Amino acid sequence: MSIPENSLVQPASSESTMNGTNGTDNKKDFKPLGERPPLRSPYVGVPDFLSNVSNFKIIESTLREGEQFANAFFDTAKKIEIAKALDDFGVDYIELTSPAASEQSRKDCEAICKLGLKAKTQRADIWQILTHIRCHMDDARIAVETGVDGVDVVIGTSSFLREHSHGKDMDYIHKSAIEVIEFVKSKNIEIRFSSEDSFRSDLVDLLSIYRAVDKIGVNRVGIADTVGCAGPRQVYDLVRTLRGVVHCDIETHFHNDTGCAIANAYTALEAGATHIDTSVLGIGERNGITPLGGLMARMIVADRDYVRSKYKLEKLRDLENLVAEAVEVNIPFNNYITGFCAFTHKAGIHAKAILANPSTYEIVNPADFGLTRYVHFASRLTGWNAIKSRVDQLDLTLTDAQVKDCTAKIKQLADVRSLNVDDVDSIIRQFHHNVKTGSDTPLLDSIGRNEIDADIVAKKAQSNGNGVNEDAMKCC
Repeated sequence: MSIPENSLVQPASSESTMNGTNGTDNKKDFKPLGERPPLRSPYVGVPDFLSNVSNFKIIESTLREGEQFANAFFDTAKKIEIAKALDDFGVDYIELTSPAASEQSRKDCEAICKLGLKAKTQRADIWQILTHIRCHMDDARIAVETGVDGVDVVIGTSSFLREHSHGKDMDYIHKSAIEVIEFVKSKNIEIRFSSEDSFRSDLVDLLSIYRAVDKIGVNRVGIADTVGCAGPRQVYDLVRTLRGVVHCDIETHFHNDTGCAIANAYTALEAGATHIDTSVLGIGERNGITPLGGLMARMIVADRDYVRSKYKLEKLRDLENLVAEAVEVNIPFNNYITGFCAFTHKAGIHAKAILANPSTYEIVNPADFGLTRYVHFASRLTGWNAIKSRVDQLDLTLTDAQVKDCTAKIKQLADVRSLNVDDVDSIIRQFHHNVKTGSDTPLLDSIGRNEIDADIVAKKAQSNGNGVNEDAMKCC
């Protein structure tokens, strides 16, 4: 059942009246407890001058990280369609698969660069087309020839990757990074250098390479939780430490192997990171990275005005449907924002409060995403307030006492079998007809009396005749 939208109530903020150096009020300003302003909510974050929660950029990697998803196969037409949809949503950057990966990858990269999508943006911080390459001169030469606006360079720095992947030591990494960065910079395009497997790398090695590339003028350095091993505290500590070492922007990339990708992304912004990598539905290598929709859910709670001003949130569902169809997966029922039950309320006490003020049980307003909340009233858990709202929507008139009586009968029936909206609407209409005409027409006729009887017989058989409450049929 669709419920009319109401605006979420914004939490009131209060200014402290403390003006003494020891944190106490001057005597003349003292007010009795009942007259004092409310205390600041403990759930409202304390302002931090390094935090970028209200000033971040998204590097959307569905066409790079997402192409590493097991089910993904994007032909050129599909890549262009997804790129246009990301542009329409308003992401800051689109990252593409390395043109060195294959001949078709190179052609696709060139085709997307020629679309001119960035010309549509009305913001000063124009997003750009990026490509993701190995820290290797051959890859860099191919990349800059495609027409991209920026190159994201990566190399593994952990002992695992140095020993079992590329086999290079830190001296080689330093030299090759500087060579590639200086080459890309000479082409007057953006350059980012990222370590791979940052959270399993030696901290001294990390800070040393980041300091070196920052000194020669990279636009960003990147931290990557390549195996999803980090938790928010580790993320905060590393980003905060790095923020004190480099002057450039900080990009972060979080895999979701242990379920922390969204929390880690948010924590990184709190610690001073500036850019977050995402993919639509979180698709990527293994179980993917920070999902775009999940990050939007987290960030709109942190700064609703900023997020709404940057991104066309109402486009999220269509964007996710496009990608889900392309990789042949269903959108999860509990998906952030767009899951089919994301804004569905069922329990009676929840429904009553939601009907009075949606902020009682919602921290995100579905209207911000072009969606609608629903009150699930066709169940044994329903309350009379939900049924009363449905009676009003059906343009019927019943007193509160009559609505409560009708609700009791609906709950009795819902104890016998599952009900749907049409069932409950039929019961309500028949109940209303009986009240207005004084008749005693059985309510079950309109939803299949034989089906109900069969359910009762079956349940009696299962419980040897002791498991069904005969009172469930008294409304008939």
